[in-house]
Amino acid sequence: MPAADRPFAIGIDIGGSKVAAGVVTSSGELVDRRTLPTPTDRADAVEGAIVRLVADLSADHPVTAVGIGAAGWVDETRRIVRFSPHLAWRNEPLADRLAARLELPVVIDNDANAAAWGEYRFGAGQGCDTFAMITLGTGIGGGLVIDGEVHRGRWGVAGEWGHLCMVPDGQICPCGNRGCWEQYCSGEALRREARALAGTGSPMAVPLLELVGNDPEAIRGHHVTTAALNGDPACLEILCGVGEWLGRGLAGLAAILDPARFVIGGGVSEAGEVLLAPARTAFARHLTGRGFRPLAEVVAARLGNDAGLVGAADLARRAAQEPSPRA
Repeated sequence: MPAADRPFAIGIDIGGSKVAAGVVTSSGELVDRRTLPTPTDRADAVEGAIVRLVADLSADHPVTAVGIGAAGWVDETRRIVRFSPHLAWRNEPLADRLAARLELPVVIDNDANAAAWGEYRFGAGQGCDTFAMITLGTGIGGGLVIDGEVHRGRWGVAGEWGHLCMVPDGQICPCGNRGCWEQYCSGEALRREARALAGTGSPMAVPLLELVGNDPEAIRGHHVTTAALNGDPACLEILCGVGEWLGRGLAGLAAILDPARFVIGGGVSEAGEVLLAPARTAFARHLTGRGFRPLAEVVAARLGNDAGLVGAADLARRAAQEPSPRA
């Protein structure tokens, strides 16, 4: 079937717990989706899950290309996953291996780059050619769009600003360093602070503990968000603290990047203004040259958890259609 008669692309978002796949139109509409648990122990098992999902979806839809958003370092050719901290990929030639099995064009990219592109094309980045995407999940991911193109750096690994040092000799980070931004502004930061509060036996922690069956070890970041949105003062304070760290980090990024807009996505961003309001305040307070320069907008992502999936599909479609895609 000619490519013109195959209007759909498949986007795949590979997370630590699940592999999500969806069929996406050229206008960014997600028309079908499937998920499988993520097999984290073997690279070939992840590849097999992707093949099964694509086969299932392409049986019902004419597909042009497959785009994959992977949590890890993707090389400058967008063919190889050099390293993934949560999956078994080490210099894995994922794009070529999958293209041979699927008999379709395959493009891979960092998951935050894919999310940034999705927001640029169809979400909160529309109409803004220079913006930075911050994805707040277990850690911090980042994507950067400059003049309408994803900026990946010389080696393909730009945007890893979750590992900027914010607190010298601070919290240990899985990257091996201490004091990284994501240790103070992420789902992991919410979890750690909430568990510490619960461990004190404070009555302030009672509403949160009731959400998790009085088991402090069961507390996760989304529990803190839920309690805060229900008005729990302790969880509101924890989220406000994370928002403060978010704003401080954005001020540092603005000094380097000078974007017009910061788009905040990822699971932690579901807290909405409870997170973003203190972030904007801290950003304005810590911005270098404050009072003499415009403030970048700080807005919530619009596509939610589908941003990476939608963006990966669009990147793949464009790569299949254009010999030298701008994105």
